[in-house]
Amino acid sequence: MKSKCNLLSCTVSILVAASAAAAQLPAGFRETEIASGLSNPTAMEFAPDGRLFVCEQGGTLRVIKNDALLPTPFLTVTTDPNGERGLLGVTFDPAFAANHWVYIYYTVPGSPAHNRVSRFTANGDVAAGGGTNVLELNDLSSTAFNHNGGAIHFGADGKLYIGVGENATKTNAQTLTNLLGKILRINADGTVPTDNPFYNQASGTNRAIWALGLRNPFTFAFQPGTGRMFINDVGENTWEEINDGIAGSNYGWPNCEGACNNPSFHDPIYQYSHTNGCAISGGAFYNPTTMQFPAEYIGVYFHADLCGGWIRILDPENANQVSDFATGISSPVDVKVSDDGFLYYLARGGGGNVTRVEFDNTNTPPTVVTLSFFTTPPGLDLMLDGQRRTTPFPAQSVVGSSHTLSAPSSQRVNKSNYRFASWSDGGAQTHTIVTPGNDADYSATYQTKGRGAGAIRQ
Repeated sequence: MKSKCNLLSCTVSILVAASAAAAQLPAGFRETEIASGLSNPTAMEFAPDGRLFVCEQGGTLRVIKNDALLPTPFLTVTTDPNGERGLLGVTFDPAFAANHWVYIYYTVPGSPAHNRVSRFTANGDVAAGGGTNVLELNDLSSTAFNHNGGAIHFGADGKLYIGVGENATKTNAQTLTNLLGKILRINADGTVPTDNPFYNQASGTNRAIWALGLRNPFTFAFQPGTGRMFINDVGENTWEEINDGIAGSNYGWPNCEGACNNPSFHDPIYQYSHTNGCAISGGAFYNPTTMQFPAEYIGVYFHADLCGGWIRILDPENANQVSDFATGISSPVDVKVSDDGFLYYLARGGGGNVTRVEFDNTNTPPTVVTLSFFTTPPGLDLMLDGQRRTTPFPAQSVVGSSHTLSAPSSQRVNKSNYRFASWSDGGAQTHTIVTPGNDADYSATYQTKGRGAGAIRQ
């Protein structure tokens, strides 16, 4: 990863002597170790049913269920674990509840070795039978064992996104003739969507390229609700980056590290120097279904650094300001937010462990705000949590709680027929809203036949 070490092996001397120690957290927060003894962990992901799956570099996928590490692995694949290779990523199909599909990213040994995305079917806490190969990536260098990427996640569009490093060959990042140094986007079955940005410029599987100019996108994350994507790109000697994931973007590597100040390239929204760390190694937005943290954490982006041993927060709603959250963590490699609002971090140090961070809110009364609902024109009906109500109307709601908001497709009022057009927050006709930290308005715009949409009340 760096000129003198790489992301998953430069900490060997640290790991031998390290032991799990409590992180330093803000006042009111506490942590609990829920699993230990993980062998060189690399990544983790929550299943839709709440189980936490953890990748071990040697090829074993472990399951944490009800705060206990199960003794039997979900699966074990034969992999090349040298350097930054190995089992590096896991995610779950959007229709997991029905099809039980689990996807992994790992390095297939061979001469030469290559990375692969495969799909397995869960049968309870273990995989049923063999896997299906979804995507075979390019052959890897026989001398470079670093810059493999490995993060995989489904976006809000139902497509599978894959972070791939440039395998220590810088020129790979700027070509459309291979998949290295890129973010890829494919269908769940491995085929390539025809609306990919380079579909008509590239050929074959290279049409899967969604963004380029990356060195080693070891982690990235999608924001629940908005679908916004942040890409963490590990730098060389100077800068670590957080990039706004935008289709067709070129992030500049190797022409520049950090901000390029060149209109041909998309600059990071935030970068930090190696005086503060060495490798950005985890990222997660705080937008859970149930809020457990205080309201000021809604929408922030947690990110970690391997050598810095810290977790910080970036606030997209506050000009991307960054502040400290946790320090004293032994080689963190991933962070995740659970659906019930807790923060989890995965550390290679201290023998390999998963730790849960929670806010002690036993003495903190809930914060209540007013949500106001409107339609244009006024007087039409909306559905809030299954109850039909005539606008305008207010509703009291606890910050962080979720509600289902729906606009009927068509309505008839005062002998006029109206059909739904759009929501002021950009949501689908029926969508989930998470109560923000302040009073908020939501307005549905309706159209009449032969007339344009009315103004949206802000």
